[in-house]
Amino acid sequence: MSISLQKGQKVSLTKESAGLSKVIVGLGWDAAEQSKGFFGFLKSAPDIDCDATAIMLKDGKFTAKDDVVYFGNLSHKSGTVNHMGDNLTGEGEGDDEQIVIDLSRVPSEYDKIVIVVNIYSAQARKQHFGMIENAFIRIVDAKSNRELCKYNLTDNYSGMTAMIFGEIYRHNSEWKFGAIGQGTKDGSIGDICRRYL
Repeated sequence: MSISLQKGQKVSLTKESAGLSKVIVGLGWDAAEQSKGFFGFLKSAPDIDCDATAIMLKDGKFTAKDDVVYFGNLSHKSGTVNHMGDNLTGEGEGDDEQIVIDLSRVPSEYDKIVIVVNIYSAQARKQHFGMIENAFIRIVDAKSNRELCKYNLTDNYSGMTAMIFGEIYRHNSEWKFGAIGQGTKDGSIGDICRRYL
């Protein structure tokens, strides 16, 4: 049974699922309908291009550009973290973007994989996470397709242009997941990475 997480909660992935080797990190969001027109009667959802990224850290630090897996670099050099492609609108049911992580093969020098989502060209498009609803991150056992845990982001993220959804990290030879849900005003993936220098 999937564990529903609250902000700040942590769960062991490997303890909950014996023999777990590969996970799918599923991320989803919808553009919230905005009122338009003279009296605000017309409602429509804007096209918001959110981009999921995995940032791989060594001893909690970001050390190299090629440790970022995103739409511009779909596979980590180790072959253990793979982005499944860019969704430009967030429309449709289920996961909007997925990142597959082979936990059993992630090189030992990496202790943490931070999962973030930012809005592409947020400042230029005057878009922010207050215009997004139903955002979530979930961890799925890639072998059985069983959802292990899910975190629905429910805070008000108005004015925020990027979001640290969660992190997968090693702790005493276990892999764990932490639900973070921290909004930031970072304008790019590079700005987010600088938080971990």
